[in-house]
Amino acid sequence: MKGIAGRVMRGLPVGARLTCIDNTGAKVVQIIMTVKIKGVHRRTPTAGVGDLVIVSVKKGATEMRRQILKAVIVRQRRPFRRPDGLMVQFEDNAAVLITDTGETKGTMIKGPVAIEAAERWPKIAALAATIL
Repeated sequence: MKGIAGRVMRGLPVGARLTCIDNTGAKVVQIIMTVKIKGVHRRTPTAGVGDLVIVSVKKGATEMRRQILKAVIVRQRRPFRRPDGLMVQFEDNAAVLITDTGETKGTMIKGPVAIEAAERWPKIAALAATIL
């Protein structure tokens, strides 16, 4: 995992539901914890594009449901500014499931992936069809 330039606005709090865009069998996941993000007392932890989160599978294949897994956020609806001044906003919130070593669990990623997530996670960049 590499650092990213600029400051991505973190627009996904704990409890947010995301669509899973890989072919692992999970359809909808819910954020239950953010990893390596320090916060303020009594403020809800949030995550943004390229951040590692721990999720619970809410909808999908029966063997995937109710599992606790790690995921990387690849799209968010909250607009964020890139270092060149461009504001970026996606149509939905989406995540990709990964293993403990940083490998992707699936073999295919559907839809676009933010360049911030692709720079930070090279395995996700290798599987992404389009990088925006």
